[in-house]
Amino acid sequence: ATVFVVGGGTLLALTLVSVREILGENSPTVTATQAEPAVYPGVLPTVPAFPAEQPADAYRAGSSERFRTFQQDVLDELLTRSLLLLAAVAVLSLLASWWVARRALRRIGRVTTTARDIGDRNLHARLALVGPEDEVKELADTFDAMLDRLERSFAEQRRFTAHASHELRTPLTLQRTALEIPLSQGRVPPDLLPDIRRALNATQRSERLIAALLALAKGESGVLVPVAVDLVEQARTAIADVLAEAGEAEVTVDARLSSAPVRGDQSLLTQLTANLVTNAVRHNERGGSVHVAVGRTERGDAFVEVFNTGPVIERSQLPALFEPFQRGGGRRKGSGLGLSVVRAVTASHQGTLTARPNPGGGLTVRVELPPRLPDRPQRRPPVASPPADRPPPVSRVPQG
Repeated sequence: ATVFVVGGGTLLALTLVSVREILGENSPTVTATQAEPAVYPGVLPTVPAFPAEQPADAYRAGSSERFRTFQQDVLDELLTRSLLLLAAVAVLSLLASWWVARRALRRIGRVTTTARDIGDRNLHARLALVGPEDEVKELADTFDAMLDRLERSFAEQRRFTAHASHELRTPLTLQRTALEIPLSQGRVPPDLLPDIRRALNATQRSERLIAALLALAKGESGVLVPVAVDLVEQARTAIADVLAEAGEAEVTVDARLSSAPVRGDQSLLTQLTANLVTNAVRHNERGGSVHVAVGRTERGDAFVEVFNTGPVIERSQLPALFEPFQRGGGRRKGSGLGLSVVRAVTASHQGTLTARPNPGGGLTVRVELPPRLPDRPQRRPPVASPPADRPPPVSRVPQG
């Protein structure tokens, strides 16, 4: 529309200049015709061209003045009407160009919206754009082909992780059993005891790593077996399992638990709760504390929130903590897959995951899950950072 207005204004200016020049070039002819009698072949003039009492020069001067007035009136009227027509057509051109642009860009909008919604949780979705074979259709088809390659790559990676982890469990179990039996029977020489115990600890760490990899692969696969689960039972089990480790580290565990029913995969939800509580204890400081809260939000979602003390964590470090094999505070504790599994399980259950560093050190992680498992998986939720002035979500209520 702006291009049209500029072009129309230029055309109007050139038209006015042309009309002015045309009238100016024909001014002597018009005034001369008015000042002299009209002569036709074979006919004598009967009316004088100017009154007998008015000189010819004065009459011609009056005619020229009247023509200049007429010329100015014509140009002014032409300018006024042209400006009005230009404004009206400019509005129409704006509406027409908006309509045409919307029709042309509607399919690009579909491509953008679909591309924004597709993530690693729904790589099966496709644009499947229909319409003329133009540049937009070519772009959509190229995007669909890229999604095909990504989906195959993700599926192969997850299958490999699951199969490799499953195949490694049996030999590790046999290895651990072969080490535990002579230890329990006292058949290991004293000089070999330290080496046998180190080998047994390494085997147990490998088993925990493989279990975490299996949970991560299952959480990212999106293949779930939904059943009715109350998160409060998962939290009680997780706290009971970690109390011995917390006692050795002199970490106190407080809890505020209430019913939080959801429908989801029981094994994954158990792993999620256990990882949150275990990480809070392991990545803590001696004499620190852990606070676990389970319940329901005002809109009916179930939540698990874990607060712990520990080293100071910067906000910029939060996204890295939820990546695989990342250990908070640079401490070599655990496999580094705990929070990665939490994020994968939360995403597979269409929940929201938020994390914020505590002012005095440590981290607060909150997971909210809908009461029912949605039908369509979505993207992996990002790790959000709530405002720093948010009040502590968990109070220090001793566990009953």
